[in-house]
Amino acid sequence: MIYLDNITFPSDDRESDFIWGIAQQCYTSFYPFRTLAINGITRLDFEPVTILYGGNGSGKSTALNVIAEKIKAKRDSLYNKTNFYSKYVELCEVETAADTPEEIRIITSDDVFDYMLNIQSLNEGIDSKRKELFADYLDTKFTKFQMQSMADYEQLKKVVKTRSKTQSRYVREELMNNVREHSNGESAYKYFTEKIGENGLYILDEPENSLSPKRQLELASFIEESARFFGCQIIMSTHSPFLLALKHARIYNLDENPISIKRWTELENIRLFHQFFELHREELKHE
Repeated sequence: MIYLDNITFPSDDRESDFIWGIAQQCYTSFYPFRTLAINGITRLDFEPVTILYGGNGSGKSTALNVIAEKIKAKRDSLYNKTNFYSKYVELCEVETAADTPEEIRIITSDDVFDYMLNIQSLNEGIDSKRKELFADYLDTKFTKFQMQSMADYEQLKKVVKTRSKTQSRYVREELMNNVREHSNGESAYKYFTEKIGENGLYILDEPENSLSPKRQLELASFIEESARFFGCQIIMSTHSPFLLALKHARIYNLDENPISIKRWTELENIRLFHQFFELHREELKHE
């Protein structure tokens, strides 16, 4: 599904006109002006899956965040904008399809890291609670108890419960919502599968961060299925070979000026991976 057809960023001349108009004022940075146009990024046309590929400073994250701001995408983490951000976004132009996505969302590395930190904080709280339950289990199970009245009934039930279970089973049942069921990579992958729904437009900034190669493969399959079968449009930046190899993805190589559309096998990173594994072909045969 295509909800966003294209975006046009301000040309170098248009940027210059704006900057000259405020040159008398004291600013040390005009970001995001002087970021995309000088790298040859003036227009992007989108497919159901579109990928921005490039090294640090190529403008891929800037482009994604500008797109997200222009189409009013939801985001979980705060995004610091400069003095000229709103004006730059205002100068951008987008063309959309007739269909309207049910959700528009950008997912950045900060969103995923914040999510994992929240889980870590919950786990630390659970670890503390677990220690309390261990002590409570031992105290309840091995302390002599004699029911004196009906007021002691709840304590009696607790004693019976502890004496009928092992320590680990008792603690586990008391912590049924223990969130320490996933590794960081599993939690990161879970974040994407929970946030990406049907019939939505999603912008992903280097989603491979925090994911193992196995999880990257799984995310690639999930993205491919979301675009093919569940009415999603995905626009993302990545260096991951597993994501770059997505079928029918349009890949913009932002390392070239002006930018160009490339097959994933033509990209420098992929060629380097290929050369490396070719160099170690005989070693890999014996594994």
